Amino acid sequence: MSLISVTRLHLRSQLYLLPFFVYTMRSASQAKKSRGFRGGTLGADAQRGYWTVTMWDSEASMMAFRNGGAHRAAMPRLLGWCDEASFAHYLSDQDALPAADEAYRRLQVTGKTSKVRNPSTAHTTGRTVSAGLPRFGLKLNPRV
Repeated sequence: MSLISVTRLHLRSQLYLLPFFVYTMRSASQAKKSRGFRGGTLGADAQRGYWTVTMWDSEASMMAFRNGGAHRAAMPRLLGWCDEASFAHYLSDQDALPAADEAYRRLQVTGKTSKVRNPSTAHTTGRTVSAGLPRFGLKLNPRV
């Protein structure tokens, strides 16, 4: 059994794109070295939503990653940079990351919105996904 985490973030301005990517790469590097990390992928959707899907040995290992290092440093900035943010966590008995359609479905059905300072109308109404499926391109493999 593993914990799957799916997240989607939408930047409210292209001005935040470069710093967002810097923090994304730092967080990705942190994840790869984190205890309990089993793999992940990064992607985007046509509406410029940025997605992550990660697999963890346990909720405790995912929370240790989330609450430390580069990821923790990024979280306060995202409150101002993003106008939409959502996440879903669920247990899976699969040994592989979910396909894009499954990640989308999980976020749509069981996802929750995260706090942002300047929410879009979609965020305010509780929408957790964009109009189309994400495309994933960058795979994250654990460093052993």
